[in-house]
Amino acid sequence: MTHDFFGLDGRIVIVSGAGGGGIGTTVTRMVAQAGATVIAVSRSKENLDTHVGPLAAEGLKVVPVTADASTDEGIATVMERVGRTQGELHGLVNVAGGAAPATWMPSTRVTREDWRALFHQNAETMFFMSQAVAAELKSRARPGSIVSISSISGMNTAPFHIAYGTAKAALVAATRTMAVELALDGIRVNAVAPGVTETPSSRTYVDEDPERDRTAIAMGRRGRPEEQAGAILFLLSDLSTYITGQTILVDGGLNLKWTHLGSDNTSLFLKDEGFRAAITR
Repeated sequence: MTHDFFGLDGRIVIVSGAGGGGIGTTVTRMVAQAGATVIAVSRSKENLDTHVGPLAAEGLKVVPVTADASTDEGIATVMERVGRTQGELHGLVNVAGGAAPATWMPSTRVTREDWRALFHQNAETMFFMSQAVAAELKSRARPGSIVSISSISGMNTAPFHIAYGTAKAALVAATRTMAVELALDGIRVNAVAPGVTETPSSRTYVDEDPERDRTAIAMGRRGRPEEQAGAILFLLSDLSTYITGQTILVDGGLNLKWTHLGSDNTSLFLKDEGFRAAITR
């Protein structure tokens, strides 16, 4: 008998932030294709109708839920819907978060309101949604998997985006601590830190520049939502049952590149083209 290690049949997975048409929507599709019933959460019914509705129309087991996961009321709505859904609660994917272009600014200009808003939107939303799911799993004596979206900005410096980067770093810290506390209950807690990924939200401040992408990213291109979703599906699945407390960078090697490396990965300071050609052969 073979075992489908990616199979999530009979399991319920909540995707918080499912309606944006980017990573969250793609996770919803791929997790449902793996057999799970997905509770697809967004505070925008319009977004759910546009991006998640077609998945249900395809016959995938997707349950759209309009709720704001950054509030206690929204979390209660989600958990109440889980209780009325057939299957065993297994997982949570925290995608809800992000930052508007207007939040980019020098650290000397960040106000308390800016800081608190980004922490609320990212770290706080992740933590309290995770807390509710972990408590429910414990009450059912069920193992499970919680996966959250951090960012490369939370793993490195985030110039001109300090509040967002720090909030995403806090999410990584919360992931590690919750992983320790919940390990003996069989509940794994991990995160994925995307690099620059082609999504509707990223298009608001990232333009098309293939040459820049080749220079900045080791793999020479930006990521696709399904590449982030693949890592998340792995962390939800039975292929990762001995992994907890980790944050996986899914960035095409963006974090590996030095700022003085060119598109061929040689130093921009090398002026001897013969030497450059010799070392790249």
